[in-house]
Amino acid sequence: MTVRLGYENGTIRVDADGDDAGRLPPLPGVEADPRSGIARAPAYRYAAIRRALSVAGVHVEDRVFDGDREGLGLTTDYDLREYQADALAAWRSADDRGVLELPTGAGKTVIAIRAIVELGVPTLVVVPTVDLLDQWERELATEFDVPIGRFGGGEQRQEAITVSTYDSAYLKAEAVGDAFELVVFDEVHHLGGEGYRDIARLLAAPARLGLTATFERPDGAHETIAELVGERVYSLDVDDLAGEHLAPYDVRRIEVELTPAERERYEAKQGVFVEYLRESGITFTSGEDYRKLVLRSGNDPRAREALLAKSAAREIMMNAERKLDRLADLLHRHREDRVIVFTAHTDLVYRISERFLIPAITAETGAAERREVLERFRDGTYSRVVAANVLDEGVDVPDANVAVVLSGSGSEREFTQRLGRVLRPKADGGRAMLYELVSAETAEERVAGRRR
Repeated sequence: MTVRLGYENGTIRVDADGDDAGRLPPLPGVEADPRSGIARAPAYRYAAIRRALSVAGVHVEDRVFDGDREGLGLTTDYDLREYQADALAAWRSADDRGVLELPTGAGKTVIAIRAIVELGVPTLVVVPTVDLLDQWERELATEFDVPIGRFGGGEQRQEAITVSTYDSAYLKAEAVGDAFELVVFDEVHHLGGEGYRDIARLLAAPARLGLTATFERPDGAHETIAELVGERVYSLDVDDLAGEHLAPYDVRRIEVELTPAERERYEAKQGVFVEYLRESGITFTSGEDYRKLVLRSGNDPRAREALLAKSAAREIMMNAERKLDRLADLLHRHREDRVIVFTAHTDLVYRISERFLIPAITAETGAAERREVLERFRDGTYSRVVAANVLDEGVDVPDANVAVVLSGSGSEREFTQRLGRVLRPKADGGRAMLYELVSAETAEERVAGRRR
């Protein structure tokens, strides 16, 4: 028996001649298309189908990846640290599939580059932002003497090594599903999003590498990621590397009191919200409870009033005036250090920037201006910068040793990423410091507790 495999519209087509078609061994995900009778499976099943046919001793004509199958002949000068080599070995041992969970600053990009070199096959790297797209393109172009393709940021240029945003990969996956034999998902937790999952489903790439600092998602979507990319095969957290490969660090929580006027407004708004929960029987102990409230707000004016009151109370506690007074103390105390200030709200970024004459980076900041600010932070022209979320993930932030979190979500991922911004090893062996400013006797205390 001979079985032919081909790629077709985001699927693996499985063909056998005559009576052989009815004697195929069970193949993962393969079903007969009710419209044509052709047997096919989602493209991500390709590697599993090949394994099943090999175990069954079936001869295969594999036409999934047509064209030149010779290795790309890539090399790298990177020397892996022991834990990086262990992570790569774990991934190779898992049939070149799986997720590596390592803290920010641990060198996940270096591991991915070594994986690309070792496999030497056409590779697609998928990243969440244009900033990361630029960063990966520069890194790969510096390391490899080959053209680097790009999907995103206004360009659609395909090469044997190509970098893409998740958005562009979502649009192009079906068209390029048979072009890449290795796919690297940077910040792979994004792949759990409902639409982005199709990227992995439509690509035939048998080798799949996921990179993240925090694999598990509160919505449980990491289980879907494990199915599409592979299980978590190697994991280290910040404390495993701090002091040797990352800077030793301290985290200090500072509680600030609301002003009397803020307290009055906060209690009034929070009271509206809590009273509605009590009357409606909503416990608000999970994301599902929040979704119920949002659904009710569509036709229940009081539910809408409760949501608006909750939002107003949150803004009061997160943007408390006395946080800025404590920030002034910290900036003075660390006047010789390099400081990143994080907030959850763009308006607060601009208030801080104006009051303390600190360069600001928000989602509204243009790419050229952002690069200029970070470059001046890197060369020491600026010693501090303030940002709203946009520096949380992935961006190559210059070395800093102090982070001040004025406000944020209850996400462990966000906290880990912000801490990671100050954990690069210091030339003087010094410690990193992260301060959390939390409004006392408010819901922000619970928010801070969740992220820790």
